[in-house]
Amino acid sequence: MSLSTVSSPPPDTTAATGPPVTLKIVIAGGFGAGKTTLVGAVSEIPPLRTEETISCASTGTDSLSGIEGKTTTTVTMDFGRITFTTPAPMVLFLFGTPGQDRFRHTWGPLSEGAVGAVVLADTRRLQDCFTAIAHFEQASIPFIVAVNEFDGAHRYPEPALRTALDLPSQVPIIACDARETRSAATTLIHLVRHARTLATAGADL
Repeated sequence: MSLSTVSSPPPDTTAATGPPVTLKIVIAGGFGAGKTTLVGAVSEIPPLRTEETISCASTGTDSLSGIEGKTTTTVTMDFGRITFTTPAPMVLFLFGTPGQDRFRHTWGPLSEGAVGAVVLADTRRLQDCFTAIAHFEQASIPFIVAVNEFDGAHRYPEPALRTALDLPSQVPIIACDARETRSAATTLIHLVRHARTLATAGADL
């Protein structure tokens, strides 16, 4: 089974009525996985970015293997907002985490109160998203893995990715293009539906 690129929202029968709910979403993943790009692609407001130029001081600390063209890095967070009217009225507040493990101390505060998280994966540096996956598993925060399909990066079938990431079957893996507004927005819808499904299942126990 291959990953299919997210291009349109899956069907849903939820009625789009009533006032919008507000939801906090975390966008995480490895260094250079596309978190800042995804937030910027979907945000209806000018996104808040805390990027700094990568300097020689980070040599030996932040590996640029596979992402040699990267010149800036997030040091605190990214922030954006997007409003949906379907599948239900909702406003998503997006918090992008720094990718480097040395900024992991910011992940806890950024994740507090989140209904779910998108873990962006780059197949050129797949191991870089292990820390984010472990963080959300330990925090019991629902998450999905979105494979950001960079130009020239190898495409792997879902079973191979699931094995490599040691992901249980209930964690969705989808493909996305963080540069494309529609693809990025649909990734967020997949996450919200996944989190809602888990919440409903928990309520039924």
